[in-house]
Amino acid sequence: MTNPIEVRNPRTGKFDYVIIPPPPRLLAQQCNRARRAQTRWYQLGVEGRIAALQEWKQAILSERQQLTEALVNDTGRLSISILEIDSFLASIDRWCDLAPDLLQESAKNTSIPFIALQQTSVPYSLVGVISPWNFPLLLSMIDTIPALLAGCAVIVKPSEIAPRFVAPLLIALNNVPNLRDVLIFLEGAGETGAALIDYVDVICFTGSVVTGRKVAEAAAKRFIPAFLELGGKDPAIVLESADLDLATSAILWGAVVNTGQSCLSIERIYVAESIFEEFYHQLIAKAHRLQLAYPNVESGQIGPIIAEKQAEIIKNHLTDAVDKGAVIHCGGKVEELGGGWWCRPTVLTQVNHSMKVMTEETFGPIMPVMPFPSVEEAVYLANDAIYGLSAAVFAGSEEEALPVARQIQAGAISINDAALTAIMYEGEKNAFKFSGLGGSRMGAAALKRFMRKQAFLIKTNSAHDPWWFDHG
Repeated sequence: MTNPIEVRNPRTGKFDYVIIPPPPRLLAQQCNRARRAQTRWYQLGVEGRIAALQEWKQAILSERQQLTEALVNDTGRLSISILEIDSFLASIDRWCDLAPDLLQESAKNTSIPFIALQQTSVPYSLVGVISPWNFPLLLSMIDTIPALLAGCAVIVKPSEIAPRFVAPLLIALNNVPNLRDVLIFLEGAGETGAALIDYVDVICFTGSVVTGRKVAEAAAKRFIPAFLELGGKDPAIVLESADLDLATSAILWGAVVNTGQSCLSIERIYVAESIFEEFYHQLIAKAHRLQLAYPNVESGQIGPIIAEKQAEIIKNHLTDAVDKGAVIHCGGKVEELGGGWWCRPTVLTQVNHSMKVMTEETFGPIMPVMPFPSVEEAVYLANDAIYGLSAAVFAGSEEEALPVARQIQAGAISINDAALTAIMYEGEKNAFKFSGLGGSRMGAAALKRFMRKQAFLIKTNSAHDPWWFDHG
């Protein structure tokens, strides 16, 4: 667990960064340190915790250039890195605005006149966060910020594939004494993440279904909550009445933003037979306009494939689809440029559910398009997956789209748009099927899941209760 890990640069293919996982004793010490500091952190009260997070935000702004450079080296893309930083900073403000109301204690009348009820919530002492490589900063912080505001200490274990962003965050964190002991980052791979589960009171994991199962099992053995956000194979259904210009633009963005490296990417597209040809021709024309961000990060919109192992999965899915009769209209190959792996936006037709590209998570800029003869068939195809993260429905009106959307087995369905949960975080949702487990990381529930409810039942008079034993 303590051997150095070399980190690959996705643009150059060179291993140009090294992280050193903590030995078991240091991991235990870090967790104990955070747990001890949590009591003082909680006693600051919500206003004190807000002040500390705002202080950290200002310190991060001073390190913004270094943070941007680190994220670019982690992921090979610029515009999404800027958006990631902006979203992270905005999330600090949003949670700081919401927290005082969400954490307010309440007193209530009860059905028994002489019993009063006071409600409070108590934070879990130590939260563990294991985050992925596709949005390294944003997905390491999406659980961390609400947990901190709830009064928890947090240990974050980012992906060993994209860990560079941590260094500028730590420089900023060292300037905030109230926060630095309750927010700790651990370097390491899967072994470090697995070891972390043994020390925390709650574990948050974002990643693959295979690893998510292991996390859930380890958490169950320790009898602690596990909040899992796992894979997706998000469908889009395009009805006959849909605005095709709108639908193709939205789906293209939803499918290839961040080079399709998102659990909420549109990964399969079902289109009414009557508009099928017009739809996919429009999609191809728009896909052709997108360029690779090569030879430099400003060259285009499509960054490299971040994880080398993902390039192999994309290759495998494309080969499998073509071998089974799929037709590629644009893109269609994984190519090596300058040492990095790249894939242009790819549109496929003649696809079916015998192909991996329609049933397994591809995590690339791949758009398989399939016609459907009826709405019932479209819904059946959309639900024919082990995943249920999110989806999209396009129609001429909200009234036509919503009845279809309500039949889809997924946690968030965008109407006449795609992948809106990447932009808007207010709507509470749960992952369906194998796409996740546990409370919503969106909306008010995202904070409240880090607290246990406590009730104080207060007898307000000195009379004998009518249910007591009668001693004469």
